[in-house]
Amino acid sequence: MYKITILCVGGLKESYWRDAVAEYQKRMKPFCRFTITEVPEERIPDKPSSSQIQAVVNAEGDKLLSKLDPASLPIALCIEGKEQSSEQLAQTIERAAVGGEGNLTFMIGGSWGLSEAVKSKARVRLSMSPMTFPHQLARVMLCEQLYRAMQILSGGQYHK
Repeated sequence: MYKITILCVGGLKESYWRDAVAEYQKRMKPFCRFTITEVPEERIPDKPSSSQIQAVVNAEGDKLLSKLDPASLPIALCIEGKEQSSEQLAQTIERAAVGGEGNLTFMIGGSWGLSEAVKSKARVRLSMSPMTFPHQLARVMLCEQLYRAMQILSGGQYHK
C-alpha cells in the first residue's frame, strides 16, 4: 500500500479549506496511508526586505526537512518543477512504487515558497501550473490530484 504524505508550511485557517482537505483525506483511505504534516509559518514584517524573506524561507525549509521521512521519495511543489497531467502524476506514483518507493512526500512551502535546500533535497520537482496559487489552495489542489491519481491507478470512475 502506498504511503503518501503532504508536508507543508502553515495551517488552514478557513473552514472551507479544512473541509475540502478532510473530504479528500476520507476519500484516500481505501488507496493509501495518507497524512498531512504541518510545520508552523515563520513570522515576517508587513513590508519585509529580501533578506528577511530569504531568512523566513530558509527557516521554514529547515522545519520541513526536519520532518521529512528519510525513507520517502521527496517531491517539491515549486514553479520550477515539471508540469504533469493527472495521468502522468499517476504514472510517477506508480513508477516510484514499482521501484520500491511507495512512500512519497509532497512538500509545499509557505507564502514565499520553498528554500533551495528543500528543492535540492527533492528527487522530483512538480509544478501545478505556471500561475501562482495561495499555498492553502495548492494543498487542496494537490489532495484532489492525488485522489484522482489513485482513481486512475485503480481503474476508478472518478477520472473521466
